[in-house]
Amino acid sequence: MKIVVTGAAGQLGRDVVDHLVETGDEVVALDRSGLDLARDDARSAIVDLAPDVVVNCAAYTAVDAAESDESTAATVNDIGVRRLAEGCVDAAAHLVHVSTDYVFDGTLDRPYVESDATNPQSIYGATKLAGERAAAEVLGGAVSIVRTSWVCGEHGNNVVKLVLRLAANPEQSLAFVDDQVGHPTFTADLAISLARVAIERPGGVLHLTNQRAVSWYRFVREILAAAGHSPDRVRPITTAELDPPRPAPRPANSVLDNARARDLGWQPTRDFAEPLADLVAKLT
Repeated sequence: MKIVVTGAAGQLGRDVVDHLVETGDEVVALDRSGLDLARDDARSAIVDLAPDVVVNCAAYTAVDAAESDESTAATVNDIGVRRLAEGCVDAAAHLVHVSTDYVFDGTLDRPYVESDATNPQSIYGATKLAGERAAAEVLGGAVSIVRTSWVCGEHGNNVVKLVLRLAANPEQSLAFVDDQVGHPTFTADLAISLARVAIERPGGVLHLTNQRAVSWYRFVREILAAAGHSPDRVRPITTAELDPPRPAPRPANSVLDNARARDLGWQPTRDFAEPLADLVAKLT
């Protein structure tokens, strides 16, 4: 199977490419220089490559910057995804499109399932939802939209790397919010899930994360413990106590129930503590 991976130099894209190569697929890895969703040639690029599947890991992900740069965020996350989807139509390719928990407002008192109403509160979330809708409008059942959350991996910037860097200074104080809850998701495991989506092509929306919900504060305690530091080095704060406050609102509840994956008979992904331990071992 010939698979094009966009955003191939990013945190998720690199692990997706590595996994697909290991499984023996023909992989075309496109970083931004190879395919930039902000340009207008995404459609023709896909047609020329003639893949069986496109896995779109490319996105504008600067959540706070998007609040003052809506045009760029929309160009990549909405218009660029539409162009990519149109290229998939012309190439008769299935699109696996990675989306986010930010499409929800975070007010539910239970985990979000795929059919729950969306209501993004940030520019980032709104542009990602617009991209979901554009892909579905263009491709119908030939797109599988994978929402995930709190992504961490060996490559790129993420909270695990941040905490390890801060913890290396014994004088550094740590404070993380305890009123935002989600599923930490690790790229090594998410890459395997995306490869399965590319093979089975279920279409529609799927929530795919690692298992077990925690707050950011509780997650940081686990990161510290995994790295051999005292988890008591971090103290809990509320979102309202963040100084300075974040420009973009965060969902208080980002927990994504992997309901459709269960309905498809897929085994649950690992508890996040397992890939966390793997990642910490690589980074330390």
